[in-house]
Amino acid sequence: MKTSRNDHRTGFTLVEIMIVVAIIGLLAAVAIPNFMHARQNSVKDFCVANLRQIDAAKAQWALETGQTSAATPDPSQLTPYIGHGSGVFPTCPLSPGGSPAYNINTVGAPPTCPNFDTNSHLASLN
Repeated sequence: MKTSRNDHRTGFTLVEIMIVVAIIGLLAAVAIPNFMHARQNSVKDFCVANLRQIDAAKAQWALETGQTSAATPDPSQLTPYIGHGSGVFPTCPLSPGGSPAYNINTVGAPPTCPNFDTNSHLASLN
């Protein structure tokens, strides 16, 4: 009785592995720029939301304390009106270590972001 041996080895060929790697590389080349763009947009949206919150807090502070549009509040004066009394003044997500804080400006002028840049960080209320 003769038994035949099957010497075929199982596994992937080099060509198959290279095709899979090329497809993964192509998908990464498409996905990574889209991810970075989405991240920039979310940082900008977060910054604009902070600016809106500061602007609303300035308006409420001015109404409650009888200030004019030329008055400039201190961050400690606005803290009770921000974040339901959390005691934390918002900072730009691009600021290292949460500093510097936003530029509050006068009641009549919108607050500004210290990291505003026309190329990379277009967060502003104007």
